[in-house]
Amino acid sequence: MRPAARAAGTLSRSRRPAARREVRAITDAMVRLLIGAPLTSDGKLTVVSLAAEAGLRRNKLTHKHTGLKDLFYALVKARAPLPETDSGRGARDRAAKQQQDLTRVRAERNDLRTQLQLMARIVQVLEVEKHQLEEANTSLRAQLAAHTAVPDLTRRRRT
Repeated sequence: MRPAARAAGTLSRSRRPAARREVRAITDAMVRLLIGAPLTSDGKLTVVSLAAEAGLRRNKLTHKHTGLKDLFYALVKARAPLPETDSGRGARDRAAKQQQDLTRVRAERNDLRTQLQLMARIVQVLEVEKHQLEEANTSLRAQLAAHTAVPDLTRRRRT
């Protein structure tokens, strides 16, 4: 960096990466807002929404990155109006419906988890009962074999 630029009060080398990250975050947020796909803000085309979308405080745009703020306002002003007069309403309606769907699907998932746990317990109980019945069956077969006094006629000698 030139000494004259440093004396003029520009950013030092240690702060450059942070400023670059801020500029990148602001430009990415501009794109998201202008195409109508905000991630973290309300989607309005204002500096407040731009700052929220970029994850920065508003004063970063109004004091430090004024050129980006002016560019954003120029892009908003030059932008052709959307065919739908209240484009934010359509996006908000879709978001609300998606939120309802998500809530419904989560409730269904929780219900299925509960049913799965119940069925797992039932299977476990049935396995224990099956094992007990098999042991009882083996014991009864042994008792039956011991009590049947049928002589084995094939082993008798003929005289």
